[in-house]
Amino acid sequence: MAFIHLDVRRLYTLIICTAFGSMPSNADIQVNPPQDFEIVDPGYLGYLSLQWQPPLFLDNFKECTIEYELKYRNIDSKHWKTIITKNLHYKDGFDLNKAIEAKIHALLPAQCTNGSEVRSSWSETTYWTSPQGNLETKIQDMDCVYYNWQYLLCSWKSGMGVHFDTNYQLFYWYEGLDHAIQCTDYINVNGKNMGCRFPYLESSDYKDFYICVNGSSESHPIRPSYFIFQLQNIVKPSPPDYLSLTVKNSEEINLKWSMPKGPIPAKCFIYEIEFTEDDTTWVTTTVENEIQITRTSNESQKLCFLVRSKVNMYCSDDGIWSEWSDEQCWKGDIWKETLVFFLIPFAFVSLFVLVITCLLLYKQRALLKMIFHTKKDVFSHQETFC
Repeated sequence: MAFIHLDVRRLYTLIICTAFGSMPSNADIQVNPPQDFEIVDPGYLGYLSLQWQPPLFLDNFKECTIEYELKYRNIDSKHWKTIITKNLHYKDGFDLNKAIEAKIHALLPAQCTNGSEVRSSWSETTYWTSPQGNLETKIQDMDCVYYNWQYLLCSWKSGMGVHFDTNYQLFYWYEGLDHAIQCTDYINVNGKNMGCRFPYLESSDYKDFYICVNGSSESHPIRPSYFIFQLQNIVKPSPPDYLSLTVKNSEEINLKWSMPKGPIPAKCFIYEIEFTEDDTTWVTTTVENEIQITRTSNESQKLCFLVRSKVNMYCSDDGIWSEWSDEQCWKGDIWKETLVFFLIPFAFVSLFVLVITCLLLYKQRALLKMIFHTKKDVFSHQETFC
């Protein structure tokens, strides 16, 4: 019996070992990297498409959903952007002034591999625009401002060492346009295109806005320049107007102004106030178009303030301050200044008139006295004669 019991135990152990030995381990499960990985430029000035095909030999994993881990960056960047997707393509914006590198591998989920994820090796690719022209021929000091969230204007300076016959062209694109569009209203300086006034840009907010400025010259090629920004981050509002300053009592002051005109919602503004009390100036900010402040001294004679506006953090990541408004001032105790201005001259005039009047009265009195004595002498002479 003991011998039979021992054989049964050995048989049971053999069956278990055989069963587990027949199951593939994670080390035995492999997946190939994605095929035909490439970066495609559709001509949108930096908005590129990364594309690939599924790995080979997926017949054993037909019931599994393959995922892909995609990493990409401009070559000079320290950080990779990482995307997990089930699709066979992904689109994003890149700085075409620099080369681009990307890599991707396939992921088999844990439910298909006995409990742990399996990854393929990396498939890698790079992309860069063919450089033409020396680096110093690129335009300089590119500056774009979206005035009052309505009118976009860009300007630039010529590259260094370019020939006098060099001229520039600007192209732009954002999601919603079928193709890149050339500027139709250039700012011309000395016969060269040095800026662009854009038309009304429909549905362009909160999207990447791509610009390319290239040039042409019969002497040498011009290196193109690429830019990416979002319009709401370069808005410069109009300055506030209709400022009012009201002194409510000896200490409390009310500052108020009207919201800048235009399409920018009231909730999107932040205001900076520069307040001057006599010779002291300080600055504060508020999101309202009215503020209460307290005078530092009841004896202050002059209060002034200016305001400028900017799109706040709730509507954009950045912005440009407007110009300062006209200054609004209040002068305290005006009646005292009025008295000083009018009373002193009036006192001098009055004193002068009083002195003249006294002199005239004195002379008149002396004249009357002389006349009276003359008449009295005449009467006395007549009486003597009689």
